[in-house]
Amino acid sequence: MSSYASLTERLNLFMQGNQSVVDALLREVLPKLHEIAVRELKRERYMAPLSKTELIHEVWLTSLSKGGWQIRDQGHFYALASLAMRRVLVDLARKRLAARRGAGETALPLDESGALLGATVRDAQQIVEIGLLMERLEAKDPDAARMVDMHYFSGFTLEEIAQETGLTVRQVRSRWEKGMKWLKRMLQSDR
Repeated sequence: MSSYASLTERLNLFMQGNQSVVDALLREVLPKLHEIAVRELKRERYMAPLSKTELIHEVWLTSLSKGGWQIRDQGHFYALASLAMRRVLVDLARKRLAARRGAGETALPLDESGALLGATVRDAQQIVEIGLLMERLEAKDPDAARMVDMHYFSGFTLEEIAQETGLTVRQVRSRWEKGMKWLKRMLQSDR
């Protein structure tokens, strides 16, 4: 394999089952995956049983190594990895809830910037709720869901998202705001 292949090319080769690129690929993507995992786990502090390495390992084993992802570019890969991490955390939260059905539930409020208020005290029900709402948003408006995933969950700036998607910053902001307004409305309607 040529050492000049781009990250996107190597990711796509790996997704097609080419194992010869795994070592170099891991060395290149692990630092950014660690950043994303740290951010996800900070939002889900009660999920202490998982370390960032365990979360990445789980995503690699359950999603990446199975292949099938259609990677358009590096930003798309990291957005998909972030989404996979969120789904792992939602699945863990569902398992915890199954063990403690009937616990008190509270809605998760969003502030004006779209940040989750009290994010450090969320419980498993709230994570499941956000996960289910993100799935509904993805079905309803995939563009808005992608902007929310990339900005809120993956930590990309609106400018970085614009660069990765080919949209203008104004288009990205509009879609992100639309997605966050929808999420906020759905969360408030559950109260």
